[in-house]
Amino acid sequence: MNDTIFGKIIRKEIPATIVYEDDQFLAFLDINPVRKGHTLLIPKERYTWIHEAPDDLISDIFVKAKELINIMREGLPCDYVQLGVVGNEVPHFHIHLIPRMLSESALLTNHPHMKYEDGEMSLFAEKIISKL
Repeated sequence: MNDTIFGKIIRKEIPATIVYEDDQFLAFLDINPVRKGHTLLIPKERYTWIHEAPDDLISDIFVKAKELINIMREGLPCDYVQLGVVGNEVPHFHIHLIPRMLSESALLTNHPHMKYEDGEMSLFAEKIISKL
């Protein structure tokens, strides 16, 4: 049983702002984003670490990440989308997709996280979903 917060999101036991879902993957907005539009892409099957996941899943998730990056670049105000596999926040392999501007630093660790205003999270999700 996947009792992580991601497992609960996959089973729809807790709400999330989902921007993409298929049989294998789920993508949703991070509730504590580095930048607005920050999206998490997760496999529905739980692997704690990337090295535990089968090679075909790793290949598929990075292809899906590339698709989402292109969609995010079309729909969000950003120059590029930073990809990160950090892995220690939730024990479920996941990829961070963070919209960025060339004029800002891409370091994750020293930046304060942003907050969405009321209703703003849904607007960012719609900007991504509309480009699918």
